[in-house]
Amino acid sequence: MTISNLLIANRGEIAVRIQRTAHEMGITTVAVFPDDDQDALHALTSDTPVRLEGKGAAAYLNIEQIIDVAKQNNCDAIHPGYGFLAENHRFARACQDANIVFVGPNPDTLELFGDKLRARELALANDIPVLPASLVIADLTTAADFFDSIQPDHSMLLKAVSGGGGRGMRIIRNRTEIKDALHRGSLEANAAFGSGDMYGELMVEHALHIEVQIVGDRTGNIRHLGERDCSIQRLHQKIVEVAPSPQLPEALRRSIHDAAVHLAESAEYDNVGTFEFLVDGSNLNEEAAYYFIEANPRLQVEHTVTEEVTGIDLVRTQLGLASGQTLESLGLTATPSPRGFAIQLRINMETLKNDGLTLPQTGTLSSFRPPQGPGIRVDTFGYEGYQTSSLYDSLLAKLVVHSGQGDFTDAVNRARRSLREFVIQGIDTNLGVLMNIVDDPNVQGGELYTGYIEANLDRLLAKRDLADKPNGKTPRVALAGAQVDANDPLAVLSQGREKREQERARAIDEVEYADGIVPIRATMQSTILSLMAAPGDDVLIGQEMVVVNAMKMEHVFKAPVSGTVREVMVSEGDTVPEESVFLIIEEGTITGEAVQDEVELDLDTPRPDLAEVIRRRALTTDESRKKQVEKRHRQEGRTARENIYDLADEGSFIQYGSLAVGQALHGSVDELLDYAPSDGLVMGLGHVNGDRFEESKSRCVLMSYDYSVLAGSQGGMNHKMMDRMFQTAEKLQSPLVLFTEGGGGRAGGGSRNAVPGKGGSPQISGGGGLNTPSWTLLSKLSGKVPVVGVNAGFCFAGNAVLLGCCDVIIATQNSSIGIGGPAMIEGGGLGVYSPEEVGPMSVQVPSGVVDIAVKDEAEAVQATKKYLSYFQGPVDNWEANDQRLLRHVIPENRLRVYDIRQLIETLADKDSVLELRPNFGTAMVTSFIRIEGRPIGVIANNPAVISGAIDSEAADKAARFMKMCDAFQIPLLLLCDCPGIMVGPEVEKTGLVRHAARMFVIGANIKVPSYMVILRKAYGLGAQAMGGGNHRLPAFVVAWPTSEFGGMGLEGQVKLGQRARLEAINDLGERQAAYERMVEAAYNRGKGLNAGHVFEVDDVIDPADTRTWLVAGMKAGAPLVQEPQLRTPIIDAW
Repeated sequence: MTISNLLIANRGEIAVRIQRTAHEMGITTVAVFPDDDQDALHALTSDTPVRLEGKGAAAYLNIEQIIDVAKQNNCDAIHPGYGFLAENHRFARACQDANIVFVGPNPDTLELFGDKLRARELALANDIPVLPASLVIADLTTAADFFDSIQPDHSMLLKAVSGGGGRGMRIIRNRTEIKDALHRGSLEANAAFGSGDMYGELMVEHALHIEVQIVGDRTGNIRHLGERDCSIQRLHQKIVEVAPSPQLPEALRRSIHDAAVHLAESAEYDNVGTFEFLVDGSNLNEEAAYYFIEANPRLQVEHTVTEEVTGIDLVRTQLGLASGQTLESLGLTATPSPRGFAIQLRINMETLKNDGLTLPQTGTLSSFRPPQGPGIRVDTFGYEGYQTSSLYDSLLAKLVVHSGQGDFTDAVNRARRSLREFVIQGIDTNLGVLMNIVDDPNVQGGELYTGYIEANLDRLLAKRDLADKPNGKTPRVALAGAQVDANDPLAVLSQGREKREQERARAIDEVEYADGIVPIRATMQSTILSLMAAPGDDVLIGQEMVVVNAMKMEHVFKAPVSGTVREVMVSEGDTVPEESVFLIIEEGTITGEAVQDEVELDLDTPRPDLAEVIRRRALTTDESRKKQVEKRHRQEGRTARENIYDLADEGSFIQYGSLAVGQALHGSVDELLDYAPSDGLVMGLGHVNGDRFEESKSRCVLMSYDYSVLAGSQGGMNHKMMDRMFQTAEKLQSPLVLFTEGGGGRAGGGSRNAVPGKGGSPQISGGGGLNTPSWTLLSKLSGKVPVVGVNAGFCFAGNAVLLGCCDVIIATQNSSIGIGGPAMIEGGGLGVYSPEEVGPMSVQVPSGVVDIAVKDEAEAVQATKKYLSYFQGPVDNWEANDQRLLRHVIPENRLRVYDIRQLIETLADKDSVLELRPNFGTAMVTSFIRIEGRPIGVIANNPAVISGAIDSEAADKAARFMKMCDAFQIPLLLLCDCPGIMVGPEVEKTGLVRHAARMFVIGANIKVPSYMVILRKAYGLGAQAMGGGNHRLPAFVVAWPTSEFGGMGLEGQVKLGQRARLEAINDLGERQAAYERMVEAAYNRGKGLNAGHVFEVDDVIDPADTRTWLVAGMKAGAPLVQEPQLRTPIIDAW
């Protein structure tokens, strides 16, 4: 289609900017404005200016009104500019519904990127790093918990979920700042974007703010047009922008470009947009960490610098893409190389104060002369005589300079000259601050970062001489009397009143008050909400006098002295500038202080609101649910709370969601709290093993299905709560323990959509709740935090999948675990079974599903504590066995089997061994142990099973254990007694080639240190697999005197290598004797002692010295560097 009539749903310089391109393209424009903006430049220069009902930003945010104006004026398209409705998916859909083209991305894209948390999830799904962040902040606890989780090393950034531009953003360095900052930020975000939702994000202190300009068409083609460096900001709002960045290393620049394009492609992005990243500038190099923070699906304020260095008109591009053109038809088949550098400086009507805050200013532009010359562009709505308004943003003009020389300093010098020539009078601006910025040698050298203004505040506040009128004069046409609106017959009356009010204000400002006469003044531009005194009223010191609204917050001004009000200078509803006088008090006419109401507090008796909370919470406890508890005990089971209280350190557990009740369940609140408390999920934070480890290590997320609530089944509220804790575990980087007993989805109450929403109907419903993210959220914890699944009793369907997603499964002897329970099996026509027949322990232990089998829940809790301890760090108290026993564990007879578990027990600290999956893959032993208190993982061949050869199950078991230890930086001890990888037709039926190769692939890629000890046999590929592929990968490889080496098993080696010689011996007896002599010779050549002579191993050691080697290795091993990872390590479910 062709756009012929365009409504511009914006104001200020961007509305003027869009108009200009539209007119060049032959498109007529419709401008909109409320009464308070009727003199704005965009309204004066449009083909069709149309008045809006309303006042200030609210008028520009009225979707219905703007759509009506577009229809009435036969507009076929609407351009939203930036800010206001530019990122509002509801507005874009309203345009679609009205058959009007929305110039911007499609509504789904707007909805996606309008929710910064969803955008983060998309980035994570595409392996693009993001900063740690909270969920949407529903209350102070959410914000405070996230703040605590990043202490003490980081500050928190509060951000608006919808929109950008720094609106609503607040830095939190102290917990006490959260409440006020959250309230103020939410109000600011709501005013700017129509939504006050906020979330918290970790703050990068020395950061570069880099954004990539993206263009995309509806056929799926995506291009980037380079990046912009927006690092210099004040109060999180950009003030200086540069294209391209003068400080990014090329490899890092390309990586950020690629990430932006990849993310845009995954979102099927169309039209123009910006993808923003933070770069850690503390050590800027080609491998510096960077993080996706948000995407702005619209034209940016700073789009100008990209236009200057690429020569591409982005507004024209937007209009073309909205008309259905492709990138190819627009000539954008490749990313153009930037031509030099461009810098944009935002000229704001504001003053920077010495505390770093800015105060917006208003007034009349008595003189306005932008600079001119080559490479200079000014986008503005200002003109001489224009009276600005406090109802809108403080941006007055964008000064853009461009130098095609390829020298950043040349562009900076052009900016310096242009700022000196810019004439603005009648309103205070930040011109002086900008001059001080570009005069800084560090800035001229391209050193830009987000904390620049705060770090250089004193220097930036230095006064500068600003440009005056040319030759001190401004040629103007003389006016006869006052200039008024000729179309308004009453203008002369209002003009006279306005003039008198202005003169009066000036007179008040010039008054020097006598002693005893005390004015109360505005500390910033504000609107009067309430006056509590009139002339002649006696007031006391501390008495409330005036309530104003300033920056969306209410401020109360109290009487600074006792006395009598002599004059009130303002009325309710007035908007007054900073330093205006509200009223004047004559001091001393009365004495005393305002009486403050004092209420005697009863600290022992809860207020009624708190008492009701306490009463309802009590209904959910085991003490109140005696019937259910007794039933559980009769079944020889424990309650969910009993398990959690046993696991958590005494007094450390705090429960989340205690008052939550199930969706689609019937009954009064008290009844629901009794029979379905917390919708069957007890969850919260606690500490485990806090007597042995510091708080940061002992903190855990603890969750338990409550089988006394609807058989531990999963309902809609249950899923919401579960999701909350999974996300909390990720944010806090805390281990998670989940007791999973339950029957899976709840029939009739499992869907998140169990209750029809607004406009819904019980007769019109569908779907299977398949977008429930719980399993995804749990799975994404894999490799990030230890995840322990504990089961007692029946665990079917969704509960079983949750259990299967855990790193380790601990299960009691009465467990039955299955993907489908009896009802699902029968429903599928597969027979009738009792729950005990589906996945009993006799099946799930040898199959490898259960890692640790225990007798009952008490033993399960103890096993959980022991398992978690290995991930919590070293312990101070330990006791070693007599290591001389190791000299005798392996028999001198090389063919005699020995007990590998006894060897491990002897080597390890006493009582420190925890074996995983002992009855699965029995040719391999995997255990956690401690050596001098330090945790270490053990992978050992078991000579009692197929002589220690590696079969498919053994390979799987070892490979998964490698990944687990690597994910959590637990070093590995590899005990090798391996005759090779198992061979034969039968074993090949198990897919051995692939399974065995896992040990090579995973072993070659783990980063955690490993240490190898050759106990006896080290033959061929099996021994190499034990070392991760070769014996130079472990940090050391040592051998015991009982060790023997060979490229393959000695017997097979002789039979293959000496076949001709043996065949030449006809006597079978002699042939056998010769064969045995050859094997003996091969054995002698391959002895560990000989391997030491040829440096096949690092040393041959006394077995009693094995611990000494291990401790030395672990002490010498450098700690792993925590590097940003594009791919998160996961632990196989198998």
